[in-house]
Amino acid sequence: MKTLLKLCLIALALMQAHPAAAHAVVTDYSLKMQPIRANQPDKVVMTFNSQVEIGLSQVFLVSKGDKHDMLKIGAGEKQGQLIVEVPALAPGDYAIKFKVFAADGHLTEDVIHFSVAQ
Repeated sequence: MKTLLKLCLIALALMQAHPAAAHAVVTDYSLKMQPIRANQPDKVVMTFNSQVEIGLSQVFLVSKGDKHDMLKIGAGEKQGQLIVEVPALAPGDYAIKFKVFAADGHLTEDVIHFSVAQ
């Protein structure tokens, strides 16, 4: 009888366990298929594996000299999509550095490097 009670308690504890924490991980971004053209403002679509709290998230353009400029972001058409507005850029190497909060409150930081060709 004690064994059955222990098994029931373990089963109840497992049923009430919180789901595994999920960070917002980039699953896709438009720079893979559509590079940014020189000297024209553009948008980058980033897709995450979970919902992103846009009001708490930040995206920066990193350019030569480790210069960081905060970029305007907005929600995409699908859940987990983020639209990043990129200003007109001269040819060169850049990065998008982001700090995003998933809906469950976990912070994810990462960098995507890209180049703008002439």
